[in-house]
Amino acid sequence: MALAFVLKVVVNAVALWVCTLLIAGIELGGASQSTRIGTLLGVALVFGLVNAVIKPLVKTVGCAFYLLTLGLIGLVVNALLFLLVGWISGQVGLPFEVTGFIPAFWGAIVVAIVSFVLHLAIPDRFDHRGGLG
Repeated sequence: MALAFVLKVVVNAVALWVCTLLIAGIELGGASQSTRIGTLLGVALVFGLVNAVIKPLVKTVGCAFYLLTLGLIGLVVNALLFLLVGWISGQVGLPFEVTGFIPAFWGAIVVAIVSFVLHLAIPDRFDHRGGLG
């Protein structure tokens, strides 16, 4: 269980790092490499907490909007949650900045794609995300 949690944080950190490389408007501060890695791990924790706590609440409250838009509102919700992660990270002193909605929109998409690909590469015995069987 602890290994799965650590793996999820590391996968999110790598996905966030890819965002900082690909998307203008998502910036990672820090002078040294170890500071940047620590920042990415901290932001990945914030990202995981936001997705675990706030996202289910938003989906429950906005259920009708998900149905009306055939799920496309999820892209907007994910972008807003990504913006929230950037704001919370700044509030707790992590040098991670998301400068607007458009970078957050693309950042949420990149994180989803990179996380998906990385989870495909992780053997099931290490990646306990639940499932059938």
